[in-house]
Amino acid sequence: MDVLSAAGERTARELRGLARVLVRSGYADRAAVTTALTEAVQEDAPAADAAVVVPELIAEAEADLRADAETWPAETGPDRLDAVLAELESLGIVVVRYCADHHDARRALEAATDPKGLVFFTDTDVWHAVDFGMLELKVWHPDTANVAPGEPLLEDVLALLHERDLPATFDEGRIEVTVDWQRRVEL
Repeated sequence: MDVLSAAGERTARELRGLARVLVRSGYADRAAVTTALTEAVQEDAPAADAAVVVPELIAEAEADLRADAETWPAETGPDRLDAVLAELESLGIVVVRYCADHHDARRALEAATDPKGLVFFTDTDVWHAVDFGMLELKVWHPDTANVAPGEPLLEDVLALLHERDLPATFDEGRIEVTVDWQRRVEL
């Protein structure tokens, strides 16, 4: 019997979806995934025993990921993205991965010594990439101003993405990167 059956089909589907994106993100560790899912179960399915449901949700999401990963290429889109981000960091650009919001990114930028700019994406940006194959990257100047078309910082980031076979376009203040979110994960 499904441990979430009492919660209703829609709630069960939503909780499984949350487990899926949290596990597949590749940035959250087991403790963070467990905490987020426990909070969601307690809020959305209070009659369910979170101590039973959460480990099952995680195990199901991990099993699905392992099965999918068997068909992935040796180098995935997130692997190529990691290479781009590492190169940006080597150029003095602050890179913030999987942060809660732009305030976290701003704090990292302000804490850096002589930053050349900032590239960041949030947890929800990654979840969107998991489900829809598009990651939003935000690019700021050291003074926190958004980059604009034609500026060298933006052009450099776009060039690196394209060099690594990551299709990307600048649209409405952000870079939209087309990427199949195939991140190998060990929780």
